[in-house]
Amino acid sequence: MNKIHLVIIVLMTSFMMTAQSNESNDAVIENIVKEANENSQLEQLGHELMDVIGPRLVGTPQMKQANDWAVKKYNSWGITARNEQWGAWRGWERGITHIDMTYPRVQSLKGTQLAWNPSTSDEGVTAELITLPTVADSLAFADWLPSVKGKLVMISMNQPTGRPDYNWEEFATEKSFEKMKANRSEQTKVWRENMSNTGYNRRTIIKALEDAGALGLVASSWSRGFGVNKIFSARTKKIPTVDLELEDYGMLYRMVDYGDKPVITIVAKSKELGEVPNFNTIAEIKGTEKPEEYIILSAHFDSWDGGTGATDNGTGTLVMMEAMRILKKMYPNPKRTILVGHWGSEEQGLNGSRAFVEDHPEIVKNIQASFNQDNGTGRVVNISGQGFVHSYDYLGRWLAAVPKEITDEIKTTFPGTPGGGGSDYASFLAAGVPAFSLSSLSWSYWNYTWHTNRDTYDKIVFDDVRNNAILTAILTYMASEDPATTSREKRVMPLNSRTGKQRTWPTQRSPNRLGGMDK
Repeated sequence: MNKIHLVIIVLMTSFMMTAQSNESNDAVIENIVKEANENSQLEQLGHELMDVIGPRLVGTPQMKQANDWAVKKYNSWGITARNEQWGAWRGWERGITHIDMTYPRVQSLKGTQLAWNPSTSDEGVTAELITLPTVADSLAFADWLPSVKGKLVMISMNQPTGRPDYNWEEFATEKSFEKMKANRSEQTKVWRENMSNTGYNRRTIIKALEDAGALGLVASSWSRGFGVNKIFSARTKKIPTVDLELEDYGMLYRMVDYGDKPVITIVAKSKELGEVPNFNTIAEIKGTEKPEEYIILSAHFDSWDGGTGATDNGTGTLVMMEAMRILKKMYPNPKRTILVGHWGSEEQGLNGSRAFVEDHPEIVKNIQASFNQDNGTGRVVNISGQGFVHSYDYLGRWLAAVPKEITDEIKTTFPGTPGGGGSDYASFLAAGVPAFSLSSLSWSYWNYTWHTNRDTYDKIVFDDVRNNAILTAILTYMASEDPATTSREKRVMPLNSRTGKQRTWPTQRSPNRLGGMDK
């Protein structure tokens, strides 16, 4: 055999091996897409998590119920899973909330007890409502403060309109719209200045009112969407705090202003459970060729509890669970180990994911890539290279395998800049891991579902979530199969234009392993 024949044979063998590899890749990807579209489990998973288990506030029995449910679900798919404790938190369980106006007429009101608040008696609290006064300074407020004794105090600004801006923009005259915005801006300014005059802020005033003998606090945090309130927390020790929807809050506020002396009854039942352990749920498909290298799928499992946590972050959770289910069925023997982390206590400071990074340096140093999804139900439309110099090379290869109808919707930025302080991929990014956010289309996330009483199953857009599961599964498959290990070389950060100093990458802080509203 001469050298020419040998070269031809080598080239043909290489070509055939490449062709076979491409055919294999194509078959796996085709099967992933087919399984996602023809045998989706998303609707069933969404029902079980959002409708049956419900909100997953850190420290509640529902959070632990969700952890156990996920482990059982993974096991039913033949995937090893476990609950791994990250720390402890103040245990609390929500009960029934009833809020009723009893004078000058009877009407049931729409609202809820705020998280981690103390319970009322079975009879509840009945009292007249008052509003915060307009004061010139902290001495004037101190003179007024004793008058709250035996009263329920309204602590939020009354909104001048209950219509979202887009509704005004569509139907109002330009002059009327501008007048409304100017009026709202002025009222907001006056409210903030008056709060400053009291000597307190919106958090510290709560303690002052409680210490002065108020029987309860009534708030309203409108999201600027029809019928939607943000549901936050409050730090009362012994008295109830409730959030009323804008319509009822505005009605009561006007009654107080006009001297009608409205009286309401609050029955807010809840249980203090002491310090309770809290967990991340971790599931694993073991690698066959490089089992000590990892791809991490990432989504926080906890939620706020005004709604049922459907888009924050039920949809991210569903994406990762469905991707794992599909991969186990269509790619059961990955080259690298595939882990999924359903993190606890993201809402209180990325606590679960930061604990995992701190507790597992042996995993962190060998992560090929991490993919996180958090911001709502929409299809993924943005992926940044997060400042990794060579992210274009490997993310570009992996994305090229994803169906065009999915990638056509995605804008990529390479190498990008590090970011993500608001979600769990920041925990990995701070440790030098190539961690990427699968950032999704809004679907009015900030106004209508983020931390609101309307974040429920019916807001999920399953076609978009299904696309995201396909995208995640294929990216994971490609990252696992890639013969090269991803580079962690970072771009040099630009100077801060304000300070003239070198910008720095995010740093990893120790998680708050013992938490609670009073920590």
